[in-house]
Amino acid sequence: MTSDLSPRLADALAAGTVVLDGGMSNQLESAGHDLGDELWSARLLAERPEAVTEAHLAYFLAGASVAITAGYQATFEGFGRRGIGRAETARLLAGSVELAREAARQAVGRGVGRPLWVAASVGPYGAMLADGSEYRGRYGLSVAELERFHRPRLEVLAAAAPDVLALETVPDADEAAALLRAVRGLGVPVWLSYTVDGLHTRAGQPLEEAFALAADADEVIAVGVNCCAPGDVGPAARIAARVTGRPVVAYPNSGEGWDAEARAWRGRTTFSAGEVAVWRQAGARLIGGCCRVGPEAIAAIAAIAGPTD
Repeated sequence: MTSDLSPRLADALAAGTVVLDGGMSNQLESAGHDLGDELWSARLLAERPEAVTEAHLAYFLAGASVAITAGYQATFEGFGRRGIGRAETARLLAGSVELAREAARQAVGRGVGRPLWVAASVGPYGAMLADGSEYRGRYGLSVAELERFHRPRLEVLAAAAPDVLALETVPDADEAAALLRAVRGLGVPVWLSYTVDGLHTRAGQPLEEAFALAADADEVIAVGVNCCAPGDVGPAARIAARVTGRPVVAYPNSGEGWDAEARAWRGRTTFSAGEVAVWRQAGARLIGGCCRVGPEAIAAIAAIAGPTD
């Protein structure tokens, strides 16, 4: 578990590869929880918080060293549509960090001796819309409007003192610019990861331009991609490393595609832990999985890239 005696995540990345967890939603679904509504896994922050801790613990025991919180789809606006007020939403957001910390404590109690870190998930504006917009971007909002949307949630999460803020599944360079503005002064390091289609963001911007936004941001300790096809990781990682000079974060999904209308995954799985060596050669130092990538795959990644206890 993280403590004053544990290395900072940034220092650990400089020293070698750190293993991320896998998908929260698939782990919760495999335990029998229904996530078929607009709040997705964030609903369980209010209704079944112990299930969230159990999901984090499964990944720590599988070999992950970083747990990404269940707050991806947790926003003031999204909870507000359910009649949950701002004070209670802030409690749930902060609680998402504590649930991951509790899993780390339990992992230590189960004999895990390596450093463990907590990354507070910060999903894109499109996640709040719950209509698949995070795979398109181009919301029709200005950078300033997006910054105003993200800043209150970021302030609450930063106050909960996670090890890092995960600015993840960002589909659009404009939203990345807004997020990087919104994290200034919060005192918590961040990673920035785009969801991509080939060599472009989902909104169509070249990755060279998108990654360049993070090159001079002091808060950024890693930059890369997540919730994309596994085959997109290597080329994107090489661009991220070249453009920013930072360690690369890489956690693709299973290779299946999200059908927003049916709220289901389609296609076939192409994720393979055997690609880890390729991703590391491309600059990836923070490696895991996103949607539909479970503990078994994370254990395989840890066997290749992770430290032993």
